[in-house]
Amino acid sequence: MDLFVVIALLVIVSAIFSYLNARFIKLPGTIGIVLLATIASIVILVLDKVDSSIADYLGTLAKNINFSKAVLNILLGFLLFSSSFNLDGRKLKKEMRPVFVLSTLGVIISTAAFGTLFYYVAPVFHIHMPLIYCLLFGALISPTDPVAVSAIIKNSKLPAHLETIISGESLFNDSIGLILFVIILEVARVGEEKIELAKVTMLIVKEIIGGIVAGALLGYLAHRLMHSVKDFQTIVLISLALVMGLSVLAVLLDFSIPLSVVTAGLFAGSQSINQDNKEKSHEALEKFWKLVDEILNTILFVMIGLQLVNLPFVNNYWVTGSLSIAIVLIARWMSIMLPLTFLRRTLKVNYSNINIMTWAGLRGAISIALALSLPNTPYRHLILSGSYFIVIFSVIVQGLTLNAMINSASKKIQE
Repeated sequence: MDLFVVIALLVIVSAIFSYLNARFIKLPGTIGIVLLATIASIVILVLDKVDSSIADYLGTLAKNINFSKAVLNILLGFLLFSSSFNLDGRKLKKEMRPVFVLSTLGVIISTAAFGTLFYYVAPVFHIHMPLIYCLLFGALISPTDPVAVSAIIKNSKLPAHLETIISGESLFNDSIGLILFVIILEVARVGEEKIELAKVTMLIVKEIIGGIVAGALLGYLAHRLMHSVKDFQTIVLISLALVMGLSVLAVLLDFSIPLSVVTAGLFAGSQSINQDNKEKSHEALEKFWKLVDEILNTILFVMIGLQLVNLPFVNNYWVTGSLSIAIVLIARWMSIMLPLTFLRRTLKVNYSNINIMTWAGLRGAISIALALSLPNTPYRHLILSGSYFIVIFSVIVQGLTLNAMINSASKKIQE
């Protein structure tokens, strides 16, 4: 199928769903889009029993979209830049300690907890998977998705400091999750005995250090260029060139796209605009990136919904999904509670906020993209199905009930 046709169909479907949600359903944008796309896919699968032509066509459309590459190599860069560009650097600096711990140690704890729990609990429900693949499942599902998180919490009633922590964590924990995913996948492929420590170390250094250095250098260069001009169109083009250039460079040199783009976004933030024209230009630039963010978010979550058409059927389908949801919530809770327990003297996060932070840790396109990138192993379909259930539950159920949870715990939250 022609690339332009695929893009055109995605935009058309996104526009239709966005209109239906804004006009009739009136849910928060991301939740409404995911809900409509999921319902549409389920209806199509039901109609497939009568006439398979529609499902076959949409299945072909979904297959023509290389979801993993589209998310990880293209869309992610734009969406992360938008989030980091508009993030208040002063607030982030103030909350950097919990953000750092949760985005590093928290992801490792969550991966280990999810993998171990799934390995020991799943056989009770006649679901069997080797420990290394359970850990692989944990690695791809542990990072909170910055796209889903930013889309949901911007309409929530979260206290400002919690919003900064959760947003900051979601921006930085993708890189740790991706590195863990690659390492565990390599162990699963070659075996624990054959894994090369030097190779793993080089991967970590290259991904993290390379991503941060590239993002800082190019971000600072873009900062200087944008600061030296007043023309709005030129400033926008520089910001677009920064995101695209970094994404291409990161792919070519095996750097971390999330880290490089987030670092660049923090450098090219509000201080990048010439002071004589700052108010007008920066306001317009913020609106531009907000528009880009909203459009790409809509298209991205339509793509997630369409993936359901090609979702493989596995035995104990609903059991697998329900079990995965329960375990990921437990693992998320542990990944917050344990760091706060052992580092309570240095981390300034109140224990009463743990449940809120657990529920606000949404999963999204990155988890599905990583699951789809798995090689054809006997456990790929199981991991993909579980990931899809987690993402849909996360966006729709957790997204819709987050404010209710915040309100019920408002007396315990210290702003």
